[in-house]
Amino acid sequence: MAELLRQAEESSSDDRPSIVHWIGRGVQGGLVATFVMTAFRLPLMRSLPPSANFWAKFVRGGDPEDYPVAGLLLHLVYGVTSGAVFGGLFGFLDSERPIEAEQRGIMWGAVYGMGLSAFGSRVMLEEILDIRLDEDELTLFHAGHLVYGLTLGAWVGSRGEGADDPEEEYDYED
Repeated sequence: MAELLRQAEESSSDDRPSIVHWIGRGVQGGLVATFVMTAFRLPLMRSLPPSANFWAKFVRGGDPEDYPVAGLLLHLVYGVTSGAVFGGLFGFLDSERPIEAEQRGIMWGAVYGMGLSAFGSRVMLEEILDIRLDEDELTLFHAGHLVYGLTLGAWVGSRGEGADDPEEEYDYED
């Protein structure tokens, strides 16, 4: 992945990172954000992500509890794919100062996470899977997606434009 990003950056015609760079950063951010969201939601909701329900209903049949690994892997695929889409979209935004990319990443990541949550609760859960969450569960569902969006946006925003070396640590010394 790192080699692909390096080649894409070298082939870019200007100083701005290419769309391939941004999609790659989105894939990375989606992976990290999915792990963070899952770590946030599992102890609170005490259940697998609803992707196990999708797997049981449309792929294998049976009970969602029969497919914990498939449900988690499918959830990871959703998160990485959504991260790639966010990264690609984020690449179309630009700014003049490096800090602005981080601020925009967090802001748009939060918006994106809540959009995914609205789609997930209304379309995926209610319409496709016929699942109705109670108010507390729905609140935690939305909170988990907000955590995902904030993590994704912070990751993508901090690894793009204006960063000479995105792997370099911040220097907090005077």
